[in-house]
Amino acid sequence: MFIDFPAVNAKMEGLDQVVLPRMVKIRQKYDPYQIQDVPGHLRRELEGKVKDKGSLAGKEIAITAGSRGIPFYQEITRTLVDWLKAQGAKPFIVPSMGSHAGATAEGQVEMLATYGITEENMGCPIRASMEVEELGVLEDGTPIYCDKYAYHSDGIVVVNKVKPHTSFKGPHESGLLKMMVIGLGKHKGAATIHMRGYEEFSRLLLEGGGLYLKKAPILFAVGLVQNAYDDISDLEVIEKENIIARDAALLEIAKAKLAKFKFPDTDVLIIDQIGKNIGGAGFDPNVVARRDRIYPGALVSQNIFVRGLTQETHHNASGIGTIEVTTLRCVRDVDWAITWTNMMTANFLPGCRIPCFAENDREALRWAIRTCTGIDYSDARVVRIKDTMHMEEIQVSENLARELQGRDDVEILSEPFDIDFGADGYIKD
Repeated sequence: MFIDFPAVNAKMEGLDQVVLPRMVKIRQKYDPYQIQDVPGHLRRELEGKVKDKGSLAGKEIAITAGSRGIPFYQEITRTLVDWLKAQGAKPFIVPSMGSHAGATAEGQVEMLATYGITEENMGCPIRASMEVEELGVLEDGTPIYCDKYAYHSDGIVVVNKVKPHTSFKGPHESGLLKMMVIGLGKHKGAATIHMRGYEEFSRLLLEGGGLYLKKAPILFAVGLVQNAYDDISDLEVIEKENIIARDAALLEIAKAKLAKFKFPDTDVLIIDQIGKNIGGAGFDPNVVARRDRIYPGALVSQNIFVRGLTQETHHNASGIGTIEVTTLRCVRDVDWAITWTNMMTANFLPGCRIPCFAENDREALRWAIRTCTGIDYSDARVVRIKDTMHMEEIQVSENLARELQGRDDVEILSEPFDIDFGADGYIKD
C-alpha cells in the first residue's frame, strides 16, 4: 500500500538563520582482513568439518536463506548446493526470514531474487511457504515453530551472518539461533517470539535453539562475520553439537569488528538509505544511536535525516519512525502495508511512524539543522553516510574535518565543497 502524500508547507521560525555547511570527504580506517576466496574457503570447511558425508546420498537437504545482505551471498549458496549435490544429496532452498517481505511466500521468493538467489541461478528448487510445524513448547509455554518444508526434510543447513542485534543484547543475538527460531519460524514463529518482548529474546533464542537441535533435523551450520568494510572476515562450517557455542563466539568476534565512527557525536546525521537488507531497524543502532536506544560507541546525533530506501528492502521502511526527518520522495516510496506488518510482528509500532517529511533534500537538511538545540545554525556539525554498512568513505562538515586532522585512523580525502543539489532540491548522487 503506497500513499501519495501531499507536500506540506510547514512554517518554522529561524529557518533563515540556517547556513548549509560545506562538506569534506574522509576515510575512516579499520582492520582490513578478509577472506580472499570465499567459495573456496567454504568448500574446504565443508570437506573438513562435515562428518559422514556418505550418509547424504539421496537425502533431501534444506538450506536456509534469509533477508539480510551478505557479500558473495549467491556464490555461498550455490557452493553449498553444488557440494551437497556432489555428495549425492538433493538440496533445496527455504526462505527463512520470519515476517519479512510482507509475510508472504511470494514476497520472500522475490526478496531472495534480489540477491540473485533463484532456482535458475542456484540449480535447485526454492520451496516457499508460510506454513509451519510446531517443534514443541518451552517451559514458559512459548511454542517454537519450523517451516514445514524444512521440518519434513532429511536435514537442514542453517546459514546466517552473526552480528549484534539492533534491539537487544545477550550471548546470542542476530545469528544462527535467531535464524532457526525466528527465520525458520516464519510469520507465526516470529510473531510468537516478538510477543514475549525483547527483554526475553536472549533466553528464548537459547532455549528455542536448543529445542531445534533436539527436534528439527539440523545437519550443520554455516556462520560468517563481516568486517568493518562489509567484507567476510570469518566463515565457519559448524557441527551440530557446536552451533550454540560457536554462535556466541562469532558474536564476540562480530562486535569487535563492527565499524564505528571515529568521533562520538554530531548535530545532524544524513543517511542516504535504510533497508531490511542492512538491519532490522533499517540502519544499525550499534553504529548510529536512536533516541530510544543508545548503545556504547554509537554515534549520537540530535537529528537523523534519511534520504531514501534501498532497492533490496522492497519498499519496507521498518525503522523509519525512529528518525526525525525524511523527504516527500521517501515516504511516497514506502509500502506501508509491508512496513506495518513487519513492525507489528516485531511488536515495535514506533518503528513505522511517519516522520516529518520535507519537499526535498535541501529543505529536510535545513529542518534538521534548525530543530537542533544549543548550536550555531550557521556552523552545524553534519555527517553524511550511504548507510551503516558502508562506513569507510563518508562526508563530514568542514568544522568536523578540522577536528579530525592529524589522526592515524582518519584520512582527509578532499577540499571542502558545497552540497550539490539539483534543480528539484534533491542531492545529486
